[in-house]
Amino acid sequence: MTVGTERALGAHRVLEPRGVLPQAALRLDADPAIGPDEVRIAVQRLNLDAASFRQLTEACGGDGAAVRSAVLSIVRTRGKMQNPVTGSGGMLIGVVDAVGESSPLGLAVGDRVATLVSLTLTPLRITDDLAGWDGRSEQVPAEGTAILFARSIAAVLPGDLPDAVSLAVLDVCGAPAATARVVQRTGARSVVVLGAAGKSGCLSLAAARAAGATTLTGLVRDDREAVALAAAGLADRVVVADATDPLAVAAAVREPAEATIVCVDVPGAEHGAILATADGGTVVFFSMATSFAQAALGAEGMAADVTMLVGNGYTPGHAAMALELYRSNAGVRALIDPRVHA
Repeated sequence: MTVGTERALGAHRVLEPRGVLPQAALRLDADPAIGPDEVRIAVQRLNLDAASFRQLTEACGGDGAAVRSAVLSIVRTRGKMQNPVTGSGGMLIGVVDAVGESSPLGLAVGDRVATLVSLTLTPLRITDDLAGWDGRSEQVPAEGTAILFARSIAAVLPGDLPDAVSLAVLDVCGAPAATARVVQRTGARSVVVLGAAGKSGCLSLAAARAAGATTLTGLVRDDREAVALAAAGLADRVVVADATDPLAVAAAVREPAEATIVCVDVPGAEHGAILATADGGTVVFFSMATSFAQAALGAEGMAADVTMLVGNGYTPGHAAMALELYRSNAGVRALIDPRVHA
């Protein structure tokens, strides 16, 4: 690997252990002084990913102050926001306040942006002790600095949407883009989405429909979510089951689908997703709580002939696509807005 490639990927910011890339590092250098190919963001708000926020909340017994303290401890210790249990982080919004002369990102000082790379690989420094956050929501008002590398990606925030909405949508924008790609490439007409009432789940349903899927099943965890999803009109069929109970998932879905999208934020949904998928079909795991060993070994043990994909958070055009799905689809807005404004 050349020095230029190492810098572009952020390897020069790795403190421990040497030889790994930022996402795999235990500690990053979050020094706000930038190199010639870096960009510094004045942080305004973090968005913790759902799996990480749920784990922290459960570990802290619902105590918001304890959750805030835990997040601060992680960032101070690691130089980034990477939950040591889930391995996941989230993303942020802020204002560009410094741009290296050789940065290829096309950003300018003053641009208001959302980072489209994970907080697990973004050097991050918090300067306000998260004083404006009560620890009870995924969105975290914050002050500090974050560093983008030459191979990072960011989107200038749209002027027609509230910041909180843009952050919520862009945090999961990889899911609908990947869903659309799978439907288009495989010709899948039947799609099941696990965790269908969440942000990534509802956007994935809308993306599947727009890509040509004709039979959409949304699986949710309780009757309250079922009512909300049915009212949104995104799925042809809404079913209730515990996504971590594979037999319950199979019974609820009944007819296995050609594609299954996993958007739940708890571990243990791997086997149910496989059972929900027809032979020759595709499963896309978009949950950061997924155990890929469980998925691979479970499929083998069930003699399930399915293609299993890791949900890559990046697909070209993913940010614009997700924002347009939000703008154009009342059902998506009906499910996302209450989460953002709760």
